[in-house]
Amino acid sequence: MSTKHVIELVIAGVLLVAALWLRHKRRLSGERFVVVLVVAAILAVIGSGVLSGFNAEHAITDLAHALGKWTYALVGVLAFAETGAFIGFIAPGEFTVILGGVIAGEGTINIFLLITLVWVCAFLGDTVSFFIGRRLGREFLLKHGERFKVTHERLEQVERFFHRHGGATILIGRFVGFVRPLAPFIAGSSRLPYRRFLPYSVLGTGLWGSTLCVLGYIFYRSFSKITSIAGRATLIFSILVGLIAAVVWISKRLRDPEQRRALERWADNHAVVRPLWHHVIRPAYRVLAPQVRFVWRRLTPGGLGIEFTSALAVSVVGLYLFTMYLLAITSDPGPTAADEFFQDLASDTRTHALVQLAKVISVFGSLPVTGGLVLAGALALAWRRRPVEMLALLSGALTIWIGVQATKAGVDRPRPEPQLVNTTGSAYPSGHAAYSTVYIALAVIGWRVLPGLATKTFVILIAALISVAIGLSRIYLNVHWWSDVVGGWGLGCGIFGLSACVALVVHHLRNTRSAEPLPEPS
Repeated sequence: MSTKHVIELVIAGVLLVAALWLRHKRRLSGERFVVVLVVAAILAVIGSGVLSGFNAEHAITDLAHALGKWTYALVGVLAFAETGAFIGFIAPGEFTVILGGVIAGEGTINIFLLITLVWVCAFLGDTVSFFIGRRLGREFLLKHGERFKVTHERLEQVERFFHRHGGATILIGRFVGFVRPLAPFIAGSSRLPYRRFLPYSVLGTGLWGSTLCVLGYIFYRSFSKITSIAGRATLIFSILVGLIAAVVWISKRLRDPEQRRALERWADNHAVVRPLWHHVIRPAYRVLAPQVRFVWRRLTPGGLGIEFTSALAVSVVGLYLFTMYLLAITSDPGPTAADEFFQDLASDTRTHALVQLAKVISVFGSLPVTGGLVLAGALALAWRRRPVEMLALLSGALTIWIGVQATKAGVDRPRPEPQLVNTTGSAYPSGHAAYSTVYIALAVIGWRVLPGLATKTFVILIAALISVAIGLSRIYLNVHWWSDVVGGWGLGCGIFGLSACVALVVHHLRNTRSAEPLPEPS
């Protein structure tokens, strides 16, 4: 036995003896006595050397391969227990969910069933944690909080924070390792209404579980590498979230002139900080503050803020993807590696029932259906006296149709064989995928008129899922390659993004002019 193990056993023994003596003298409460016993037991197990050479990740990997089809149960239980039983503090769930994707990539289990299972189990874990916090969390903190410096005032601050930013905390916290196991519990403890918790938990668990499952499925031959990358990415994301939160907190504090003066007095009273404050921090603030304020205005609502920036970003990314694939296909019209992967995936999962379902979904991306939606939306906007949004919708849809037809005529790319529905024209880009972005455009317009953030987010999510389903149905029916679908999405989003930018500028100018005071009569 090593010296380290001996020391750990000695510490465990001392803790146990001290706890028994204090308990005998009635100087140790029952709760603290239990905590000391647990700590002593953990130290004793570690010091005994029983866990020497034990690797939890290797054990889970070996167990998953041994379970075969029962891997569903292993991944589902751990996805639930990460938040539902707070296991995430000692065993982050990324590893197990990625492992499930790897097992699916090897052909042992089905990836679609795995994604559904992880999504449901992770959401149920969040819900259980939320109601545990609702039932026990606040009561426990009110009773024992002062021992941990959690006063009644601080608890009220946490409650106010969750009522303002609870949804974003649940969504972002799902991707932050040390926040994920605790966020639902705190949300319940802070009396956040479950109806506000629900949509963000559903969205967060769905994005988190789907992303990790797909990563494991695609890169199943490089399991150790992808888990390492995912772990580093989570750590970096957590650090960025922490830095952003710290910057926001400091900026709010410094808006108060009294707190700014207090900071300056503190800096002047410390000889070490004084030169750094006068020669580095304050000059840098004077140079960078205007640029930071400019960027902040671009990222916040109002004027030409976050809406314009987001529309421009969507347009640039969409047109970049469309152009990138256009150039690649022009030089080589054959399928790309991603095209072959998704084509093989569709062939391996194709059944008669799913083909019929894909045909139904595909109809919703056809020109007659999407064109009818555009006309209906334009009429509704005209009735509500929103001419700017109406013109943006009509001009965007018409430009997309022209772009699809012109590109198909110029790029004579053959379609995959054999096709499961009758089609005409060349493959690139997918007209159905391009036209399906109409759903997203209508949802974005609805964002400006619908009440409630949860309702707006739900509408956007549903519209995006419809567009994705339509595009994937074209691959499943073997009438388009993956690159055709991505090119169609890129063209549609790029054009609608540009239309939105123009509409926002026009709307801003109209409001600015209407706000100008009328000239006084001479």
